[in-house]
Amino acid sequence: MRVIITGGTGQIGRPLIADLLKQGYEVVVLSRSPGVVKGLPKDVIIEGWDARTAKGWGHLADGAGAIVNLAGENIAGEGFLPAKWTDERKKRIIDSRVNAGKAVAEAVEQAAKKPGVVIQASAVGYYGPRGSEEITEDTPPGSDFLAKVCIDWEASSASVEKLGVRRAVIRTGIPLSFEEGALSRMALPFKLFAGGPLGSGKQQFPWIHPADETRAIRFLIENSNASGAFNLTAPNPLSNAEFSRALGKVMGRPSFVPAPAFAFEMAFGEAASLVLTGQRAVPKRLLEAGYKFQFTDAEAALRNIYR
Repeated sequence: MRVIITGGTGQIGRPLIADLLKQGYEVVVLSRSPGVVKGLPKDVIIEGWDARTAKGWGHLADGAGAIVNLAGENIAGEGFLPAKWTDERKKRIIDSRVNAGKAVAEAVEQAAKKPGVVIQASAVGYYGPRGSEEITEDTPPGSDFLAKVCIDWEASSASVEKLGVRRAVIRTGIPLSFEEGALSRMALPFKLFAGGPLGSGKQQFPWIHPADETRAIRFLIENSNASGAFNLTAPNPLSNAEFSRALGKVMGRPSFVPAPAFAFEMAFGEAASLVLTGQRAVPKRLLEAGYKFQFTDAEAALRNIYR
């Protein structure tokens, strides 16, 4: 089965590629700069695209088993610290996602033999800040910037459903990537013996181990009855303070030095919401569909990552 992946060089895409290749899938990665992509397995086919249309790659969708659309500008920016959400950045963040989704929909429309499924990326930010309320896929969307991003992101490829193509939307939590993302940023103060909760620490931390992220995506590809929205988060979400304690324990560091909320707000503006708010999202529909999590305990997940 051929699987086409957009955004395949990110923290979700790379482990997903490795997992699919291990299972015998043919993997095609779309890149705006195919000649300079590094670090992907040799068996991956890399094709160019403009991230806006089906030009030059749309033929690959004909008869494909799945298209996994992960493309979009990094919400937090490319640096170690979050980048401020200027009006220009906000536009790039939304446009990069909407344009990629429309390109996928265009390729599906042109395909004589439609792909088996489109996996559309999204995030639990769809629900907006919710305090300690338990969030399932039935919870309505929020109204902040991140919620708007996710609403538009999900809608960008929705037209494929009218063509009879199954579509699953993955509302991902926080993948615990050792090399990049939220975990690498959180771990640095702990290395310096200055770790602790961010802000009040009461905000929810909807984590997921990368192994479960990739296995869940493959589960949705292979499960012909899986359609609609799915929260990709571990079944046991924690508060930021609880997760910080688990991280400190695994790293052998104290976890009692809080990082004040006002410092984040002064430094990063609206983007501070990335660390100061959260969602207690649970994977209700994924569990009902029969997916079995490999990692349900945050400390065990962190020990596996840091081993």
